[in-house]
Amino acid sequence: MEGQPHHHQHHHQISVNIDTGDRFPQWSIQETRDFLMIRAELDPTFMETKRNKLLWEVIATKMKEKGYNRSAEQCKCKWKNLVTRYKGCETMEPEGMRQQFPFYNELQTIFGARMQRMLWMEAEGGLSAPKKKGVQLSSDDEDDNEESDGGEKITSSKKRRKVLKGGGTGSSTSGTSMISSLKELLEEFMKQQMQMEMEWMKGYERREEERRVKEMEWRQTMEALENERVAMERRWREREDERRTREEARAEKRDALITALLNKLRREEM
Repeated sequence: MEGQPHHHQHHHQISVNIDTGDRFPQWSIQETRDFLMIRAELDPTFMETKRNKLLWEVIATKMKEKGYNRSAEQCKCKWKNLVTRYKGCETMEPEGMRQQFPFYNELQTIFGARMQRMLWMEAEGGLSAPKKKGVQLSSDDEDDNEESDGGEKITSSKKRRKVLKGGGTGSSTSGTSMISSLKELLEEFMKQQMQMEMEWMKGYERREEERRVKEMEWRQTMEALENERVAMERRWREREDERRTREEARAEKRDALITALLNKLRREEM
């Protein structure tokens, strides 16, 4: 009894340290992207195991190799926050998603690859429906399953009794519902992909139309400049012809005056 208060005090100290570490320092955008790359690499392993505490330690180690000092608990909390924000963006427009949550594409890639792996495993018959459901929960909820061995035995015994009572119908129903759920998720994923492609095509067509308009304006401007240049050249040639005509007329008059003057001088000498 005397050691129990000391135990609570020690536990409180640990929780305070964890909370402080979670708040500081803030995650930068590049750090979050590096974290998601590491998490995506280990996502298949997360789906295969229920005890993922060691995997978060691996992620923390890989983060340290990249120069980020993050604990396993911090990485786990960050992942949960990102998943929560990702789920909150499902009803938003694509443009709003990119503004509110810049990591939406990374999360969508991870979950899309996860669904494809599960569908492939289902098609190959390598994973039964109940196991698949457990894998999905362990990966999404990130449950460490830190129960005691006795608790696990009791839980597994209860599950076995439920299965025996329910018979094989529950298993087949669960498998059918899981396949249906996966198909719906895949259809939703493909729908979002098509919507994003349509948005991209609309943006591309809009940019292409703007480019065509600008090119037409540029051509019209260049054509106007060319017409102006031709007109200026024509006016210059006309002025040059007029100048040449005037010079020729003056030259003729000068020659006529010189000839008349010479004739007059000859007559005077005679």
